[in-house]
Amino acid sequence: MSKLTTDARAADDLDRALGNAIRLRRRSLNLTQEQLATACGISFQQVQKYENGANRVSFSRLVQIARALDCRVTDLTSALDQPSIEPADFEFLKLMTLPGAVDLLKRYAMMSPDARRLLVELLRSLVSESA
Repeated sequence: MSKLTTDARAADDLDRALGNAIRLRRRSLNLTQEQLATACGISFQQVQKYENGANRVSFSRLVQIARALDCRVTDLTSALDQPSIEPADFEFLKLMTLPGAVDLLKRYAMMSPDARRLLVELLRSLVSESA
């Protein structure tokens, strides 16, 4: 295989963003990589590579993953379906894959506006103290 072909097939920022979207959806459903892999008939290592953006996801595999995650392909790719992808979109997806991020947001959504404000103030003070 030529170097040009290898480079053209290498994963890029869009592949990493798609992997982050898959991870985010999987975690929101409280599924492990193993459970998703089993549902798709692949190894958990392959799911790990997709989520890290190390390997590209073929369209047929993306359809399998979406079905296993009980969503549409467009649910996983909607953040990528913009005229120009902003670095902030990638940063958001990356942040959402941090352990506990989805759970934190779910609980944040259940809080009253006053409680949210207090929590944000607390977090700001904790971060400024440690910086």
